[in-house]
Amino acid sequence: MFFGARLTLEDEQGEIREVRIVGPDEIDAAPGHISVDSPLARALLKKNLDDEVTVSTPTGQQVYWIIDIHYAV
Repeated sequence: MFFGARLTLEDEQGEIREVRIVGPDEIDAAPGHISVDSPLARALLKKNLDDEVTVSTPTGQQVYWIIDIHYAV
């Protein structure tokens, strides 16, 4: 997975989250854009479909599974 990817993530509670990795100047929380410099994006880079990703947050560790990856054309 690389810059510009749109991902669907599932957390341990089964909640689905969709994000798109963008440059710092393109961040817009409403559609789920996250900066390539964010901890979540850094954890996702170079991962593949079905990989488990653990992200350190202020409240502890958050685990996600990558359930879909696609790129806009």
